[in-house]
Amino acid sequence: MIPLLAAGAAAGTLAWGAYDPRSPLFGAVLSRGSTQRRALYLTFDDGPRPSATEPILETLGRAGVPAAFFLVGAAVRRHPETARRVAASGHEIGNHTRTHRKLHRLGPGGIRAEMVGGHQDLMEVTGEIPRTFRAPHGYRNPFVGRLARRMRYCTVAWTFGVWDSDRPPAEEIRRRVRVRMRPGAIILLHDGDGYDPAGGDPRGDRSATAAALPGIIADARGAGYEFRALSELLA
Repeated sequence: MIPLLAAGAAAGTLAWGAYDPRSPLFGAVLSRGSTQRRALYLTFDDGPRPSATEPILETLGRAGVPAAFFLVGAAVRRHPETARRVAASGHEIGNHTRTHRKLHRLGPGGIRAEMVGGHQDLMEVTGEIPRTFRAPHGYRNPFVGRLARRMRYCTVAWTFGVWDSDRPPAEEIRRRVRVRMRPGAIILLHDGDGYDPAGGDPRGDRSATAAALPGIIADARGAGYEFRALSELLA
C-alpha cells in the first residue's frame, strides 16, 4: 500500500509541474508582480495575426500602454511586417516556440527544436533577442526548464487568463478582465492562434480581444491601476 501511495504522490507532483503554469517544480516561473502596487501587466500569446495584432498595437500606442507579446516563430515568419512592428513599438518580445507544440510531451530534441527554432525566428525577423519564454498552454517538463535556464530565459506564466481564445464577445472579455483585476496581475490575452500561423482559420479570429482592449484599459485606469512593462519584473 505504501509504495502505491508514494507512486501516486509522485505522479501527482509531476502532473502539477507539467500542467500548472505557475508551478516552480521544473524551474522558476514569473507569474505576477508586486501586490503592493496597483500595477497590471498585459501579455498576448500566439501571434502575430495581423487582423488582431495590428489593431491591438494601435490601441496600445494611443493609450501609451506597454505589453509583452509571446510570438510563435512560424507566425513571425508568415507575418514579418507585423512582427517587426511589435518590436519597433517597444513592446517585450517573448518566445512562444516555433510551432506551438505541447512541450510536456516532447523529449530533449523536440523541445530544443521548438525553443531554439522560435528564438532564431524572432531574432532573425525582428532583430531582437528574446529574453522571455512562455510554453504553449504553460505545459512543461524537466527538459523545458533545463533548456530555458541554458538559454538564459525568464520563464513567464500569468496570474489569470480569461479564455478569450474561445472567442466570447468583446464585452464579455472586458468583463472577465475587470472582475479579476488585482495588484501585480500578469494578464493573459491572445492575438493569434498558435496552431494556425497563416491566420486563415476563422477559429483563430481574435478580433474580439482587439475590440475589448480599449475598454479593458479604461476600466483598469478608472479603478486606479496603471499598466507597466513586463521588463521591470525580469531578473
